[in-house]
Amino acid sequence: MSKADIYWSGASGKKYGYWIHAIDTAFRKIAGNSIFAKQTESGDWVPIYIGQTRNFDLGLTDDREKMACARQNGATHVHTHFSSPDEPIRRAEVEDLVAQWKPVCNSRP
Repeated sequence: MSKADIYWSGASGKKYGYWIHAIDTAFRKIAGNSIFAKQTESGDWVPIYIGQTRNFDLGLTDDREKMACARQNGATHVHTHFSSPDEPIRRAEVEDLVAQWKPVCNSRP
């Protein structure tokens, strides 16, 4: 796979490579993490929701309500990281990124 489009840093200092796609992009059957984001006028990305899925082909996150929250809060793109099929590894990455960025839709119940 080619070099990532963007690198997101977690609270641990670890950097994770993600690829940027339009929010309605269709994906193949693979596990991974996603960051729903919007771009500021200055070109920076703001994460709205960070999640994981066991199968991108079935949806960008295992939590449909959070995906709706992301769209309602202005997410226009999804950043994807095709990751381990092991859910604890994907969740650890999500937790690291959420701790750093505190996205609005991750803080809602």
